[in-house]
Amino acid sequence: MRSSLRAPRGVPALALALVLGAVTMPAGTAAEETPAPLAETAPSGFAAVAALGRNGTTGGAGGPTVTATTTEQFLEYIDTTGPLVIRVQGTIDITSKQGVRPDKTIVGVGSSAVINGGGLDFYRSSNVIVRNLRFTNAEDDAVNVGQESHHIWIDHNEFVAPVDGAVDIVRGSQYVTVSWNWFNKTDKSMLLGHSDANSGQDTGKLKVSIHHNFFDGSRQRHPRVRFGEPVHVYNNYYRGNAVYGVASTMNAGVLVEANYFDAVPHPCYSASGYDESGPGRLVQRDNIFAGAGTGACETNGTVTEPRTYYAYTLDRAADVPSLVRAGAGVGKIGT
Repeated sequence: MRSSLRAPRGVPALALALVLGAVTMPAGTAAEETPAPLAETAPSGFAAVAALGRNGTTGGAGGPTVTATTTEQFLEYIDTTGPLVIRVQGTIDITSKQGVRPDKTIVGVGSSAVINGGGLDFYRSSNVIVRNLRFTNAEDDAVNVGQESHHIWIDHNEFVAPVDGAVDIVRGSQYVTVSWNWFNKTDKSMLLGHSDANSGQDTGKLKVSIHHNFFDGSRQRHPRVRFGEPVHVYNNYYRGNAVYGVASTMNAGVLVEANYFDAVPHPCYSASGYDESGPGRLVQRDNIFAGAGTGACETNGTVTEPRTYYAYTLDRAADVPSLVRAGAGVGKIGT
């Protein structure tokens, strides 16, 4: 099915109030006339694709619901075998990266659920949903999807000050969607493929959809990609990204579509590679490049169309800043 463009999505006030509750805005952003989009109840993009024995990503659906208010409870629940919906309430302090078993939904309650000091790690895990959490001060990665994990949905979170990556997707992982997150002045925002030497494990994998994220003063890796194809980057709002927007390297195939780049000196790298990594392939279409200092998007070669895997509908690039500022981050979904 061919992709199409659509106008901004208005939501009736009563329906919005019932489903989302009070709408909050990322701190420091102006109020928008566009209402917050109705939050998805299931993923779109690669996390929704039936593959590898999974019929999309359903998380802990069908399992019991528990609430974690302490570190001890949280660590016990994410290490439980079988489906489980884990509601996170308040601040959970952890260290390092803590493993998450398959078939989990981890969702923050309201707008004040925090994972502080550490991060979540996926090692041969699958069918996990992570939503509505503020990740702060992770001493390594905030979310690491690794070692052939698949069907992971990372949605409506906020990432603040991780020491390393906000979201890394590496070591043969695939069927991942990263949507409606606020990367709040992060440095290394998102890495797909950890090493130039890992072509054997990563080639043909790292299938990732990245949409409606707010890359807000974040510096680089939005994403940086090695080997993965297709990586579909669409309807994201890039604002003031000092180093670069998207980098396709090591023969990765990245489609950059209907995004809004505002004051981004280097929106895309591909033909020239990046750092010590060789060139990748990148196709750009229907993007807007605006704001002082914004450069051109470097393109190279052809990329497998995501529509060979899933159908999708685009918002217009001109509407992306207001839509994403209104809808990205925590406190925007019913919990």
